[in-house]
Amino acid sequence: MSPNAQTPATTSPRSLAEALRAGTDEDLARLLRARPDLLGPVPNDLTQLATRAGTRASVIRALDRLDRFTQQVAQALAIAPDPAPYTALHALLPGDDASAALPGAVATLREQALVWGGDDQLRLVRTARELLAPSAQHPSPTGLGPTVAEATSGMSPTRLQEIVATAGLPSTHDPVSAVAALTELFTAQDRMGALLDEAPAESVDVLNRLVWGPPYGQVTARPAAHLRWLLDRGLLLPTSPGTVVLPREAALHLRGGRAHRVLEPLPPEVAAKATHRPQVVDETAAAEAYTALATVEELLKDWDEGGPAVLRAGGLSVRDLKRTATALDTSEQTAAFWVELAYAAGLVASDGEADERYAATPALDEWLELPPAERWVPLAAAWLTATRTPGLVGGRDGKDRTLSALGPHLDRSAAPEVRHRVLSLLADLPQGAAPDPESVVARLAWERPSPGALELRGNLVRWTLAEAELLGITGRGALSTHARALLTLEAADGPGHTPLTPAEAAVTAARAGKVLAPLLPEALDHVLLQADLTAVAPGPLERPLADALSVLADVESKGGATVYRFTPGSVRRALDAGRTASDLHAFLAAHSRTPVPQPLAYLIDDVARRHGHLRIGAASAYVRCDDDAMLGEILADKRAAGLRLRRLAPTVLAAQADPGTLLEGLRAMGFAPAAETPEGDVLITRAHARRTPPRTAPEPVPDGPPLPDGTLLDAAIRAIRAGDRAATTPRKSAPERPADGELPRTGAAETLATMQAAVMTGEALWIGYVNAEGAASQRVIAPIRVEGGFVTAYDHTADEVRTYPLHRVTGVAELSGE
Repeated sequence: MSPNAQTPATTSPRSLAEALRAGTDEDLARLLRARPDLLGPVPNDLTQLATRAGTRASVIRALDRLDRFTQQVAQALAIAPDPAPYTALHALLPGDDASAALPGAVATLREQALVWGGDDQLRLVRTARELLAPSAQHPSPTGLGPTVAEATSGMSPTRLQEIVATAGLPSTHDPVSAVAALTELFTAQDRMGALLDEAPAESVDVLNRLVWGPPYGQVTARPAAHLRWLLDRGLLLPTSPGTVVLPREAALHLRGGRAHRVLEPLPPEVAAKATHRPQVVDETAAAEAYTALATVEELLKDWDEGGPAVLRAGGLSVRDLKRTATALDTSEQTAAFWVELAYAAGLVASDGEADERYAATPALDEWLELPPAERWVPLAAAWLTATRTPGLVGGRDGKDRTLSALGPHLDRSAAPEVRHRVLSLLADLPQGAAPDPESVVARLAWERPSPGALELRGNLVRWTLAEAELLGITGRGALSTHARALLTLEAADGPGHTPLTPAEAAVTAARAGKVLAPLLPEALDHVLLQADLTAVAPGPLERPLADALSVLADVESKGGATVYRFTPGSVRRALDAGRTASDLHAFLAAHSRTPVPQPLAYLIDDVARRHGHLRIGAASAYVRCDDDAMLGEILADKRAAGLRLRRLAPTVLAAQADPGTLLEGLRAMGFAPAAETPEGDVLITRAHARRTPPRTAPEPVPDGPPLPDGTLLDAAIRAIRAGDRAATTPRKSAPERPADGELPRTGAAETLATMQAAVMTGEALWIGYVNAEGAASQRVIAPIRVEGGFVTAYDHTADEVRTYPLHRVTGVAELSGE
């Protein structure tokens, strides 16, 4: 039953520092990985490490990152005697499942330096006990109140003797003995049972209401008889005027010795809501991935000539988000996701100009040239690591301000970890199984039950599942084959893994992209023209064809096939861009699998014949036309009144409106005017892509200190061990040791050999060092690497890793190993 049977009672450490000192380097490495905040900066020795591990902020962070059962074990230790034998802890956590899970939970608490001592003397670090034990300021998470000794600490000796006598106990000579006798009564099963058998039914009802917490209640100055019965026997003890508490020992008896009403030693299972054939899942996910690419392209195309303005406080206005949602034919919440995804991938940013607007970045042009699968890769990688959380858009911040897309205050450092964990849980299901979202929420709530983060993490789970579907990571709710490549081996190990770095995410996304590529549809080089002035694209089109067709026709509907509609306005748009009627006929004939319908050919010829017949230039603005009858028709039209036209010559009209307004006004009247240059040539209008200066993608906001890599961890452990030896072990009294104040003196060869040996053994050294200004000093260093005439070591004097030229080291002296 013991989690660590090899720890005998005789070897129990006397402090946390001593426990750490007795552990191995692997034990230290696990501690520093689990609690990387202990490394900032690297502690001088194990005593300083133990002190830092007991600070309030560090303990709170460590407790918050425990799973629910491990937290329950820590809570049980907080109400158990200090120190507590393993058997006492086990008695507080009964049940077969709890018995099986308890050794692992205790091991986790030991590993994270929250518990130390042998199995006969388990000690919860003092700060954790203060946080978890009940007090007048805050109730215990177990719902238990203070002990008899704590609750009676301010009680008069006379009142104590009255309680002892009423409870049927012999009188004592001092309060300490009275408290001990009362405690013994409440912890004796048979005697406590006999006492409660005498209790009135109303008194038992009161105890039953308090037993699982909160343990405090209110009484009047003249309590009822059933309350007086409890007060007289110490089953309710006063804590302040009008307030009483059920002492812990009595509550534990009523609970049957249980610390918690409901124990949760096992994580909730993630339930499968539906199961689909893996092929269907992959095909659906691939289709969603392609739709994601098309949606991001459409967004960026909509912003190609300059997107919406940046709010003064940053972000998109509600009106601009609505416009974007309308352009993408989706909801505002989904539009916020696409906008934030493009921003996280570095494809959209602010231009930084005086009239600040959002626009595409130069990275867009390179992105558009990539094959579809390779375009999906940076989107997936950005989503995996982004801390920006689109699901918050439209909500309120702490100051009751609306959170806007692309605005500040959207970063949530837990988002990458939650995304990765959700994908890991989906990967554990049978292939093709779609989970019940609420079962995933329950699982993550068990793994990280911190009350302050439960709501956010639950929302993050739901948003992750929805966003994964939009991005093509899941299909019909189930994890796709290519998405499994997004998961590293570490990610599947459990909730304690570290989210991927951007570089790691790029590698895993590239691996997933290779799996996705064969599933994506091939781009087509043709459309099907129909007699109703529409063209049907039965699949994704090659980029040059899609770009040209988007100018010549308007998109009418999307889906498995895209329907384009030709209108006089769309044909005029193509003519304005410099295409001629013959160019359009040739283009359609070359890219249609069906003959060009006669109505479409007539439409192009009719618009081309009228295009440019009217010419508009800048006077304020003028209209010229060789057909003076047409100009007369315009003047006679009541709709032209707002343009304030007047005839200057038989073929020229002047207007008190700018050329752009005049163009739009005449086009609204059914004419097809063309703008002209000051030289009289037709002005060809093409869209001018607007790009921001080079921008980098936003950096994720870290969730606490970064996890140390292997090199830093190894160096830190060596430095801590070396500093601990320096702090606890006297220097050797060998003849070669320098006198106090004198620098060690050794030859260059001996210095180099000693340094290299210290790197291999991890030992610390005393060195003499002369800096560039000639100032001499003695230092304790733990060498990490010796190469190129330099030694890199952790310097305990400076409390940091430094590099020293070997030619400035006057000599070395070893520290004793005992």
